[in-house]
Amino acid sequence: MGAVGLTLGFLTLALFLAALAIGPTGRTALASVPAAHDVAYAAVPAAAVPGTGVSGAADDAPPTRPGGLRPCPVPFAANPTGYASICWSASSDDTGVAGYDLYRLDPDGFVLAASTTSTIGGFSGELNRLYTMYVVARDLAGHLSPPSALITVPATLGMTPTGSPSPLPGDHVPPSRPTGLRDACLQDYPGVTFCWQASTDNVAVTSYDVYRETATAYRRVGTVLPPSLNFAEPGLVAGQRYTYVVVAEDAGGNLSAPSDPLSALAREGLPSPTPSSGAPCTVTYRATTGGPRLDAELVVRNTGTAPVDGWTLTVGYPAAAAVRLVSGWSATWTQAGAGVAGVNKPWNKVIGVGSQTQVGFTAAYAGGAPPSPLSFALNGQTCATG
Repeated sequence: MGAVGLTLGFLTLALFLAALAIGPTGRTALASVPAAHDVAYAAVPAAAVPGTGVSGAADDAPPTRPGGLRPCPVPFAANPTGYASICWSASSDDTGVAGYDLYRLDPDGFVLAASTTSTIGGFSGELNRLYTMYVVARDLAGHLSPPSALITVPATLGMTPTGSPSPLPGDHVPPSRPTGLRDACLQDYPGVTFCWQASTDNVAVTSYDVYRETATAYRRVGTVLPPSLNFAEPGLVAGQRYTYVVVAEDAGGNLSAPSDPLSALAREGLPSPTPSSGAPCTVTYRATTGGPRLDAELVVRNTGTAPVDGWTLTVGYPAAAAVRLVSGWSATWTQAGAGVAGVNKPWNKVIGVGSQTQVGFTAAYAGGAPPSPLSFALNGQTCATG
């Protein structure tokens, strides 16, 4: 009976493992999961998956969004480096679900990590490292479902508790997840704008990647460099909502868990003012303060009749405010007497007629009430405020 029981045990394990299908690992070179007792993972034929099959009917609709994502560790020690695995609830489709694609978040964005016809999938990874992923269903006609919600799970050694391996050299501590996402941080911007609270890291956060959910994926639409904590995306349909998440990254390539999703409204923006002075530029200024420190955001519009090809923006403050530049973004900033000056970057050198660019800086001041700028000038010409 002992031999029969052992044989039945191996058969049960083989049937469970046959439900798994391991796909490519994407950008990171990760080893595939080894076979256990000479039983390898294998893809399940479509006909064996509940709710899946071949139909002669026309397929006009994509599968439903996969749901119920949850950690689902492999039942044995896959390999010494660990394995990240999840389960999900099956999608439905008018003619049948053909399979699922599992995408993993890497420093360069989401990459295809595995494809399977089952509702469990994963990939090899660094033991105890957190991995963020999502799932998309495919039907027999090639239609793709909306992407599932994001899930972040650690790479483990299976269903047995994961031990504490010897620390690897280098920085392997990810930043904390960005929090406090807030919509419409720049009201007059035509499109989506939002901001968030800073992440922390044992060394330093070097960037924030912004992802927008599309019909079938999560697309990276921008990267923001600290100390800036805001994002703007033009060219969207005004009045429509878009879903975003933010991921922090450090110099070691460690990625935070994604922020909670933010549903942001694309706005038309405030109408561009027509300066009565005939000024060739308009500057919209907004500052947030904390202690004797301000974070200034400026939108510079070309209201003249010719494109601006190369620019220097000067911001004048009262001398008594003792404003001193700390850092800046989207321009090369320097101290300019009682104020600051920013010179264009190569990518925003030209400001077309009626167009605008967004810049900002952080500065310290003497204390008391936050100082207000006395003047703005673009290439020495005074700008109107709007």
